[in-house]
Amino acid sequence: MVICLGIESTAHTFSVGILKNKEILADARKTFTTLTGGMIPIEVQKHHYECKDEVLVQALEQSKINLEEIDFIAYSASPGLATSLKVGCEFAKELSEKWNKPLVAVNHIIGHLEEGKFFTEAKDPVFVFVSGANTQIIAHEGGKYRVFGEALSIAVGNLFDKFARELDIGFPGGPRIEQLALNGSYVQLPYVVKGMDVEFSGILTKCKQLYKKGISKENLCFSLQETAYSMLVEVTERALAHCNKNEVLVIGGVAASKRFCSMLEIMCKERDAKFYACPMKYSGDNGIQIAIAGMKMFKVKQGLVSNLVADFDPSLRVDKIETKWI
Repeated sequence: MVICLGIESTAHTFSVGILKNKEILADARKTFTTLTGGMIPIEVQKHHYECKDEVLVQALEQSKINLEEIDFIAYSASPGLATSLKVGCEFAKELSEKWNKPLVAVNHIIGHLEEGKFFTEAKDPVFVFVSGANTQIIAHEGGKYRVFGEALSIAVGNLFDKFARELDIGFPGGPRIEQLALNGSYVQLPYVVKGMDVEFSGILTKCKQLYKKGISKENLCFSLQETAYSMLVEVTERALAHCNKNEVLVIGGVAASKRFCSMLEIMCKERDAKFYACPMKYSGDNGIQIAIAGMKMFKVKQGLVSNLVADFDPSLRVDKIETKWI
């Protein structure tokens, strides 16, 4: 029996998850949100510092265990906002030193990938990783998670957040845009796919221009969502054929979009492929994903770091990490 405490702090969410083997004992979170404007890194960092102890207490209360019973601590070490990563790293080191617990540094994206498999029946899928900071088409090949396609400039979640800021409808933008899109109709926007890569910056620029010309929020949100998702479905289908796989698993915060999941599911049915989506509760950032990946890494002694050298890397890519646990 192994118990892991996972700490997630790559972006707007500070979370502590506790996992005992495959049993979730606790999932506590605090998320930075605004009604207007966007995500300002220094404000997010302040939010994390102020809530980290409260979130830990909540997790321990949910799990009905104490820190002495924890076997090791896993924390999100990469990639993400440096200001947010710093809070989680320092907190993990503090707890590790105080309670004499081993530390495992986990790549946040690997957390999403392993969590997706944990909550579904997917075995060897093409992953569609869509979040605020990341848009990547990923599959496991040759001992690593390989990136077969990605957003060349801004990620799809960031696209929605930036346009939501233009509309002054708050953060995060995706859910608000999806709601406005329900009452919209199509306006033509740029559609830019290059092989298995996508480019969203031109779409954002065009939407801003059209908004200033008086096109309604509803029509622009509908068109933005349909265009971006259509591009992603196209490259996902291409990756299925290229990698010769028959499963698609959507992960990351944008996986909560019902419209996007519907479009992917239709494509998969047409290709006789299986479609899976990480459950909405766990599609966004959370400490459980770090604990799940940390558990697998701990068992093969990968990612173990001492308090003296434990650090974070805002830009470490998932395809740089060997997957010894697979």
